[in-house]
Amino acid sequence: MLIAFDIGGSRIRAARAFAPDDLEPLGERAMPLSFPAFVTALRDLMPEEATSLAIAIAGVVDPDTGRITAANLPAVNGRALAADLCAALGRPVWIGNDADCFVLTEALLGVGRGHRSVFGIILGSGVGGGIVLDGRLLTGAGGIAGEWGHAPVLDQRPLGRDLPHLPCGCGQSGCVDTYGSARGIERLHLALCGQRLDSREILAAWRAGEMAAAETVEVWLELVAGPLAMLINVIGPSVVPVGGGLSNDGDLVAALDRAVRHRLLRPASETLLRPAFHPEPGLVGAALAGLQALG
Repeated sequence: MLIAFDIGGSRIRAARAFAPDDLEPLGERAMPLSFPAFVTALRDLMPEEATSLAIAIAGVVDPDTGRITAANLPAVNGRALAADLCAALGRPVWIGNDADCFVLTEALLGVGRGHRSVFGIILGSGVGGGIVLDGRLLTGAGGIAGEWGHAPVLDQRPLGRDLPHLPCGCGQSGCVDTYGSARGIERLHLALCGQRLDSREILAAWRAGEMAAAETVEVWLELVAGPLAMLINVIGPSVVPVGGGLSNDGDLVAALDRAVRHRLLRPASETLLRPAFHPEPGLVGAALAGLQALG
C-alpha cells in the first residue's frame, strides 16, 4: 500500500493511494521544525499496513546524492531525505519536487493528457516548473530541470519603469521569482503605485479597469512573458499547464498566454497556457511517480 504525502512550507497532507486517481485522504499535520518531529508526524499519518511512501515536497532533490534543498523547511533541508526516512520508518521512500509532481499529474491526467511534451509552471507563493516528456519526468543535473523561476533575467526598467532589483530566496537577485509570484505582483504594485494590496485585490482592480492595477499587470506581463517564452522556445511543449494561486485567475492566465505567444519563435494560433485541471496535483503526482519508481 502506497501512502502519498504533499509537504509544503506549513502543512503535511497524506492520502492512501489505491491508484493515482483514487486517493483516500488520511489527514494533515503542521510542518514541524525538527527532523524527529517530522518523522513522528509522518508516522502518525501513516497506517500500519503502509508498504511504501511517495512524497511531493517544496524543495529540489538532487537525483545523484538524494539531498534536498528546501530553504523554507529547516527540518529536512540538506538531508538525504529518502534514505533518512527509509531508515527511520522502515519502508521504501520516493521523494520529488512538488512542481514536478504537479506537471506529471497534468501531463497524464489533466490538461496535458495526450501531449508528448508538457512544460508545467507554478505561479503561486513562488515561481517553479517541471518537464514531462513521453509520460516521464525529466529531472536533469541537480534535479533542477524546469526551475525557470531562478537566475538573474529581469530588466530593471520594463516598459521604462524603474524597479528595485529585489534579492531572491535562492541567493541571487533579479530572478523571475521576485516579481512573477503572487507575492511578487504585490511587491510590483507597491513599487509602481505605492499601494500595499493583496494579489487578489490587485487582480480584481485590474479586471474592474482601475489604471494603477492595469499598469501593474502590464509590467508583470512584460517581466514574466519574456523569460517564459524563452523557455518554451527551448523546450518546445505543445501545452503549458499553469498551477499555483495566480492560475485561479483565468483572465490573467489568458493575458499571459497572449503575451507569451506573441514572443515565440514559432507562431502559435491556439492557446498554449491553460489553467491546471486537477485539484490535487501534489498528492496525485506523488502517487504517480511513487508507483512508477517503487511499483
